[in-house]
Amino acid sequence: MSTVSLPDDPEADPRVKQVFDDIRATRGSEFINLLWKYLAFDPPLLKQVWDDVKSVMAEPSALDSKTKEMIYVAVSIANSCSYCVHSHTAAARAKGMSDAEHADLLRVVSTASKTNALLNGLQVPVDPQFNRETG
Repeated sequence: MSTVSLPDDPEADPRVKQVFDDIRATRGSEFINLLWKYLAFDPPLLKQVWDDVKSVMAEPSALDSKTKEMIYVAVSIANSCSYCVHSHTAAARAKGMSDAEHADLLRVVSTASKTNALLNGLQVPVDPQFNRETG
């Protein structure tokens, strides 16, 4: 259950409509997912979050869009965000992630989680060679 109410007609607010129109144009789809609809309870927050997501996920950069989505899935798993795991897995699949790539992603995430837990428990010091300044 959400901690805020889903606005009845979010696009009645022109600030929300402007963001939703940008989401549609950026994604090339009429679909507005629930994250954005719920964030419409606060139009300035909606705009801020969309601007951040758009600048990282939709604008060209050194990483291709499928890789960005796969990283988002990995971080979402680590942060236990079921919504983001589902939405970004769907986005990664739409950008070409195969079943084999998804399985590899899950293997990497589960292996990293295990070794992270071990290293957190053991508190192993970082090798000097791993520090950019000394390595």
